[in-house]
Amino acid sequence: MITDVEIYARATSNRLVIADLLETLDDTQWRTETLCAGWNVGHLAAHLLQPMLVGVGRFVLTALRYRGDIDRAVDHFARDLARKPRHELIALLREHAPDQVSPPRIGPLGPFTDTCVHLRDIARPLGLPIDVPIEHWRILLDYLTSDRVVRTLVPPGRLDGLEMVATDTDWRGGSGAPLTGPIEAIGMVACGRAAALADLRGPGCAVLAGRLSGAAPHER
Repeated sequence: MITDVEIYARATSNRLVIADLLETLDDTQWRTETLCAGWNVGHLAAHLLQPMLVGVGRFVLTALRYRGDIDRAVDHFARDLARKPRHELIALLREHAPDQVSPPRIGPLGPFTDTCVHLRDIARPLGLPIDVPIEHWRILLDYLTSDRVVRTLVPPGRLDGLEMVATDTDWRGGSGAPLTGPIEAIGMVACGRAAALADLRGPGCAVLAGRLSGAAPHER
């Protein structure tokens, strides 16, 4: 069983990879839409800072302003933080990369999930191959397919009846209709990114495509 300390270390490493990527982007790329509906790269860079810069109390109060709508509160802070200059956002991401963030109910695996998935949310639309280490996807998918996963990451029923098998590493999970492909693509579709279905094969693709078509378009 991986420890929280090990998860924190991997999240730190991933945040620094993201900061390095952001440093290389030009203005057009910075404004490119990500796989998070309604957010460009700048919004997503800001969102990655939310767990470190926005306290739980402040987040809860903002959510209450939106009648308990967590998604609207998340969007509020992403857009608010995105007003900061680009160089400041990147500097803050580097500064706070080692922060050990453990939100209520989700724990450290929540922010760790963000570092894996959001890197690819940025990189996929830009056609960039940059990714987290494949070991991180194995850790993440072990969590996403477990009984411990929170419904905000994987809603109940999304992965039911699917046998997911990675073709680029030794990982498999679930049972039912086969779904095979790179472990990154499996992780992305598990988190609601339908764009990654194109990289997968097997009867399970149609099953999951139907489920994702009914998912909230703002899933982040």
